[in-house]
Amino acid sequence: MRKFKKIEVMDWIALNDVNQLEEIKQKSFERAQVIFKHSIRCNISSMILNRIEREKTLPNADFYYLDLIRYRDISKGVEIFFNVEHESPQILLIQGGKCTYHESHYGIMLDEIADRL
Repeated sequence: MRKFKKIEVMDWIALNDVNQLEEIKQKSFERAQVIFKHSIRCNISSMILNRIEREKTLPNADFYYLDLIRYRDISKGVEIFFNVEHESPQILLIQGGKCTYHESHYGIMLDEIADRL
């Protein structure tokens, strides 16, 4: 009988309310918070999302998924709230109430996030 390796699936939290930004900030004092800004209209963004979902999950961080097309106001809120210029796709690591790392496009690698935790 063939044994299959269990693959952990990314447990995304939908970022769909601007009030969640304050919650993310507060949670980041206890546990790392990661925001992935995704455009469903962008092939690069789709490729990066697939790459993230194939990688091993990071158990010591919460991952938020932001649909940029549907929630443009929240995307703008992220930019202002965490003082990070908007890009798409983009990943942000929030720790201690601040964005301590961000990357975009092909530079997005979960290993980089893991190294900072």
